[in-house]
Amino acid sequence: MARTLLSALCLLAGLVCFPSTECWEAPWFCHGRACPEYTVVQQHGGFEERNYNESHWITTSVAGTSESDLKAGFWKLYYFTQGQNSENKVIAMTRPVVVSVKEADGMGEQQVSISVFQSDANIPEPNDNTIKKTDIPGGTVYVRSFSGMASDEDALENAQQLRNDLRAAGKEFVENKFDAAGYDAPWDLINRHNEVWVRAP
Repeated sequence: MARTLLSALCLLAGLVCFPSTECWEAPWFCHGRACPEYTVVQQHGGFEERNYNESHWITTSVAGTSESDLKAGFWKLYYFTQGQNSENKVIAMTRPVVVSVKEADGMGEQQVSISVFQSDANIPEPNDNTIKKTDIPGGTVYVRSFSGMASDEDALENAQQLRNDLRAAGKEFVENKFDAAGYDAPWDLINRHNEVWVRAP
């Protein structure tokens, strides 16, 4: 049976050691590790409205959301942090691992990328030209959280439910893209936390 999207994310998150942050008190689901900083603007019935600070990521495109695709993308990013960069520098890993899915529309194809948050903007240049340093400006992100060992279907279902809730609440949002954030290792069987993110325009 194929491993699911968020299960694969969880596996990837569990492959490395993450340092504790010294600056920002991350929420419980970061398990004491560094995460992108945000403030909660408002709690709604089915979702949370967050204001994220500007954040810095390393990102690579992948062919799809299969376990093999995600692992291949993650290992590129991991090796970059372990010294395969212009300064041969080891860079601390952080949570979450995020898979971004831009859905196909018209004649276009689905686009998928995998990213790892960077707590320091001043990181070396990648040796691998398929890895990009990505700066995400601060802004509003709508978040739906759910527990359990999530499947691809769970991620898609929660993304669609989030969109439905946003429409019902009269919120504007980017229609054709969502992010799936994985925080837990697959052997963590309780207190699991998964998220789907949809951004405001």
